[in-house]
This record gives sequence, structure tokens and C-alpha cells, in this order.
Amino acid sequence: MGDRQRPLSGCATSSSSDCTLPRLAHGGESAAPGHLVVFLHAHLPYVRDPDDKDGLAEGWFFEALTETYIPLLAMAEGWHRDRLPARLTVSLSPPLLEMLRDELLVTRYVDRTRALLELADSEVRRTASDERFRSTALMNRARIADAIDRFEHWYSRDLTAAFAELQDRGVLELVTSCATHAFLPGFGEAYAGAQIALGARCYEHHFRRRSPGMWLPECGFVPGIDRLLAREAINYFIVDAHALELADPRPALGTHAPIICPSGVAAFARDPEASAQVWSAEVGYPGDPRYREFYRDIGHDLDSGTIERFLLPDGARRNVGLKYHRVTGRDVPLHDKEPYHRAWALDAVNDHAEHFVLARAHRIDEIRATTGRAPVIVAPYDAELFGHWWFEGPEFLDLVVRKSCAQSAYRLSTPSDVLESGLEFQIAMPAASSWGAYGHSQVWLNSDNEWIWPHVHHAAREMSRIASEHVRAEGLVLRALNQLARELLLATASDWPFMISMGTTVEYAESRVRRHINRFTQLLGQIENRAIDEGLLSTVEASDNIFPYLDYHDFAGAETVLER
Repeated sequence: MGDRQRPLSGCATSSSSDCTLPRLAHGGESAAPGHLVVFLHAHLPYVRDPDDKDGLAEGWFFEALTETYIPLLAMAEGWHRDRLPARLTVSLSPPLLEMLRDELLVTRYVDRTRALLELADSEVRRTASDERFRSTALMNRARIADAIDRFEHWYSRDLTAAFAELQDRGVLELVTSCATHAFLPGFGEAYAGAQIALGARCYEHHFRRRSPGMWLPECGFVPGIDRLLAREAINYFIVDAHALELADPRPALGTHAPIICPSGVAAFARDPEASAQVWSAEVGYPGDPRYREFYRDIGHDLDSGTIERFLLPDGARRNVGLKYHRVTGRDVPLHDKEPYHRAWALDAVNDHAEHFVLARAHRIDEIRATTGRAPVIVAPYDAELFGHWWFEGPEFLDLVVRKSCAQSAYRLSTPSDVLESGLEFQIAMPAASSWGAYGHSQVWLNSDNEWIWPHVHHAAREMSRIASEHVRAEGLVLRALNQLARELLLATASDWPFMISMGTTVEYAESRVRRHINRFTQLLGQIENRAIDEGLLSTVEASDNIFPYLDYHDFAGAETVLER
């Protein structure tokens, strides 16, 4: 895989030239354990705004730090401490990496979390004589105190370094995503290539090594993207199941082994059953009545004076992360939700972790018996599901890892482990796909968000043109061209059309697209007219300061359409 050469036959292997499928590369094939690839995709849009302290969007980032990323690090440290053969894959998107090391956001996170700890202290006092909520208030206070202690004293305010250390210890495999999480099937080759190249460069900037794989935003794929990945020496990516089910030619092992694209990059398919059991609140574990209810929050329950510090600038309420109620039932109104019982929730976690592990082991045994070879099951999830959306998710993940390490039907593996295992893989081209509704592009291109695309397509073409025209820009022009690229990148995040399509924070998403396209248009006109306003440029640079190592030359080239 490392030489990026195009395979010459119908299968590929790291250790054998025999191309008979299906088989294993070693003796005792039918007894070999399978592979379970647990893949967490950690991503948030770039929400840094110097002029909007305590804004709603920055709150998303702060909540994810406390509820997801810090607990994930603590769990992984526990696996290493206990010498478990735990191997998980985590993709850290470039916008997230840039925010994790942004001093403004780090300072604001500490200030906000200390204020939240004060609120939690007051809640402990308020509920001291209330048997229904007292223990939950104490738990909330302890979790926030632990988060701020770890952030400041264990991790020295640098979660990226903490992730890197766990990668060095062999517990995590860290990979990158595209620069600003653009939905790549919606763009031409030059811009998609620039997104991929900058994503790879961001990873190298923060981790001082090449990324072994790449999470394609929204699992969005069309043939041709694999060639762009190969150009950056990316070894693998993840697609939804139907991308392999409809691959050309059809893989003999279906979704239970990766395929190798003609470009040499491996495509792993998401397992629908493993995914739905975890992420679906309707048919999966998070909907259990014993789990904590996400949508009932004291930010809406308490009087405004008590939570004044957490009101939005316009006085509107928002979630603060302190919650006292359980799911109770899918059809139970929020005001009728019953009190949360931590012991009941942890019983549910144990039940569900046990069920998940046994179900994967049973399925792997079934596939092995049919194919005579060790299958690969890929279970990818948004990282923020664990802890933020599903409060008990970190405990579930911790038990899944620990129970998996105690059985023999499969081993926890990363995609790199699978590719280096000696197994042989079929050469095929995945079908165009995404993991959105109906498996194609409808979530990111529909009647609600279609107005975005003419603007971003025009900007991408203009960026390609002007980057090609300026071969050796210097000084103010160089700064303006690099900032022009940043505004384009920020305008094309897949988060904005997704939010509009889902009907969530629509006004914010629309304002972000308009802001960055307007700044792009203004800067482009100044560059072309040779009348760059340095004051304006400095202001925009200070606001949208993502990727200080960006090189506008990456955007030069014809915007040809990717193969469909």
C-alpha cells in the first residue's frame, strides 16, 4: 500500500501474490479471529468568533470538550493503564484541531467551565434536601470538576498533545479529514483536491507525521476522490455499506472486507447493524428509558436570574449541560419526564455493552463459517454521540472495549491493522454514496439549501483562476490570496447545508455562508483592482485565522468534474 502503485490484478495483498478469493494468508484460516474496527469521527465546524463571546456556536465546542473529548481521553488512558489490547481509530477534523489549540477559545473554555462549576455548586446546595435530584446534582458537579482539572492540570490545556500521546502508546490510531469538512461530491477535482491536501497538511502540522487514513466528510464519495487521496499518500477511507454493495465489480465478500480502489487506496464499509444499534434513539440503545434525557435542561427550567451567566447575548435561553431527568419513554412530554437514576442507567450500559459485544461476536462467527476467512466489521460513529448526545455513551464505549478484550471471536483493530494483517483484498471501485438519508446527496443539496451551491461553485472557480494567475505573490497580495482561500474554505463546510436541511440553527448557518462569501467577494475585487485595504485584511485575518500554514497555490488548477 505504501508505494501507491496501481495494482495489476484482481486482488491485493500485503504478503502474497496468490489472488484466489476468498481465503486467508495463513494456515488455520477458519479459526482466525475477525476484526472489529470502532471508528469515532470527531468534528465541529469552525466556530471561533472574537466578537461573539458566549455565543451559541462556541458553546457547541465547549460542551464537546467537557462531555466527549476529555472523557474519551480518560477512557483511553484507562485502557493503556490496564494493559488492554484496545485499538480504536479517531478522526480529528482540521477545524477541531485548529480550535483545540486556539488560545482565545481555550481561555474562553476555562472561563465558561469555571462558571459552570459555580452553577453546579449552587445546584448541589439547592437540591440538598431533595431526594429526587440530590445525587444527580452531586454527580454533575463532580464531572465538571474532573473535566476542568484534567484540562488544566493533566493535559496542560492541550488535548491535541494528549491524543498524540495515546497514539504513540498504540491505543488510538488518529487520522484526518478534509480541510473544512466540505461535501466533496459537490465540488470539482481542483477544489476537492485542495480540501484533501490541506487536511493532510493540518494533520502533519499538529502530529508531525503522515495521516494513515482520511474520514471523508459525510462519507461522501464519488469515483475520482480515491485518486486525490492516493496523491496525498492516504491509505484508507470509510464509506457507507451500499458503496461496497454496488462496487464495480461486486466484492465477493460484500461489506465484510475492505476493497482496494484501482488507485491503491482501501475503502472500508460501515456495518449497518452495528451502527443502528448504537446511534438510533428509536431502535438503538440511547432510547432506553433509563438513560438521561438530553432535551430537558436546567437552562430552560430554572429562573433566568439563576442562569443569567449562561443566557445568550439577546437574553434567549440555551442548554447549559446540567440535566436531572431520564428518557422515561419516547412519547412522554418533556415536562413529564421522571428523575434520573444513575444506578439504573449504569445497569442499562452494562446490558447494552454485553449485547453489542455478543452480537458482533455472533455475526463474525456466522460470516467466518460462510466464507472461511476472518471478516471485518466496521462500526463508525460521530464521536459527539458519546457523552454529549448520549450521556452514558462513554461508559458504554468503555465497557464495549473491556468486554471485547475478554473474548476471542474478534480483536479490536484499526484499519491499518487490517491492511497489515496479511489478508488479501479484492480490487474494485466503490459506488457514489454518502451516509446521509437515502445514501446520496439529498441532505446537502435540496430545495432548502440549494441557494448555497451557485455561490460556492462560483467562488471555487474564481479561486482556482486567480491562484493560477498569481504564481509568485508576495507581501500584501500573498496575504490577501491566502485569506481569500480561507474564506472559501469556511463557506464550504458541509455543516451549513446540513443544518439548513435539518431545520436546526438555520439562521446561524445561513449567516456563516453569507459572511464568508461576502468577504471572499470583497477580497477578490480588491486583489483584482490592486487596491487591497490592509486594515480590512488584518481584521478579517484576525477573525478567520484558521490554517496559518495555508498556501493558496493548492487551489490552482482547472475545476474539472470528478468522475460520476
